Amino acid sequence: MTTQSTPAPQPGPAAPGAPYDLLHSPAEEELRAAVRSLLADRCAPAGVLARAETGRPHDPALWHTLAAGIGAAGLLVPEKLGGAGASHREAAVVLEELGRAVAPVPYLTASVLATEILLAVAPDNAEAAALVAEAAAGRLICVPALPLTLAPGAPLPAPVHDVGAGVLSGTVTSVADAVAADVLLVPADTGLYAVPADRAVLTPRTPLDLTRPLADVTLDRAAGTRLADPAGARAAVAGALLSAAGLLASEQLGLADWCLTETVAHVRGRHQFNRPVGSFQALKHRLARLWLDVASARAAARAAADALATGAPDAPLTVAVAQAYCSGVAVRAAEECVQLHGGTGMTWEHPAHLYLKRAKADSLALGTAGHHRGLVADFAELPAP
Repeated sequence: MTTQSTPAPQPGPAAPGAPYDLLHSPAEEELRAAVRSLLADRCAPAGVLARAETGRPHDPALWHTLAAGIGAAGLLVPEKLGGAGASHREAAVVLEELGRAVAPVPYLTASVLATEILLAVAPDNAEAAALVAEAAAGRLICVPALPLTLAPGAPLPAPVHDVGAGVLSGTVTSVADAVAADVLLVPADTGLYAVPADRAVLTPRTPLDLTRPLADVTLDRAAGTRLADPAGARAAVAGALLSAAGLLASEQLGLADWCLTETVAHVRGRHQFNRPVGSFQALKHRLARLWLDVASARAAARAAADALATGAPDAPLTVAVAQAYCSGVAVRAAEECVQLHGGTGMTWEHPAHLYLKRAKADSLALGTAGHHRGLVADFAELPAP
């Protein structure tokens, strides 16, 4: 599949108090259709489970088609750097579809988190500009050497030290998708460095979510290329964490929507006492409540994507609201999916457990719901509970 969607024009900065655009444009719907078609052909639940069982969940062929064929890797990258010149709205559409398929690809870490870091330092560093251009073309996978649990607003850990002339030593724990990386973006005490992945020692960890592998990254006198000074590194990582947290809400939305759709289909088709189990009032109430949760999560995730795309002044608040809400909705939707599928939902062969594990892992990624509720309280100048 090589069709590349035409992105919508990059929106300008939002005026203070301007309403968010929660509707999808025709170009965004075309992008959604292309990504969904690819995932339907190449990312069936049985295949995802089979790859996860091998301990090597990433599908390089799927990633190449998504990143280079559809052009998803360069959505956030300006055209002058070889990207599509789109926005966070289009990236949110991709992540929503990836969440629906629990796709084992490093899009969140490579095409959002790493890309945002590189874009922040690229104006002052030619090496960063070259890296982001290669990544946008799908020829390179850059992954930040940051713990997956690091949240927006949290202090940046500095376990890696420059022992002299850009030679780095230290260990960063729980780095997502490090096993797929060609280049690691390493924040150290003297700035941000690009380190070829083959210069690092990766120690795999056992993740809850088998489709998003974790590893400890150890650098032992590994030479890196300096991309930014300490202040620039902190600013770049802070902005990237904000964007990634906001777009993670779209992944959680896609996951929750799949769980709701599959559960409704199941209770319509399963019969007890000569009638569909979905006709029982207790189940109707549970599913109606879940539908309302998912509808609200859609509004919250879409608002976060639009706020990031337009540079809205209240984007940090909107992102915190989206994460505080969507995190719990994804977990509830996955739990209901497992429970309302009955015995089938408890089996390894049914994909429900993949969605539950992804939802649980996502609830810890880039800050817990409690952390984001605390940010909401701070932004609104409310006393914390």
